[in-house]
Amino acid sequence: MAKNLSSVTFTVLLLVLLMVSTEILKIEAMNIKARCLPQGCKNATFSEECGPEPFTGSNNDCCHCCVAKYGREAVCKGVVEGPDKHCHCYKERV
Repeated sequence: MAKNLSSVTFTVLLLVLLMVSTEILKIEAMNIKARCLPQGCKNATFSEECGPEPFTGSNNDCCHCCVAKYGREAVCKGVVEGPDKHCHCYKERV
């Protein structure tokens, strides 16, 4: 039993090290983060609002809210705007 547990632990550790060394997790995190930069839109148009009103987070939090609610492909940036501090989601104008 201990020998099997040791083998499983070693295998899991090996997989984690493989993922870290190939930067799989880092690349995915960069893709999400890059979508939330204001430069993510070339020709932006307002799409929807996201989150509570007033939105208490940053522009980055707003963008992540938009991506979580509407999907990564439908959002190019999220910005906290206006005196009421609403999180506005933007998409590419077609």
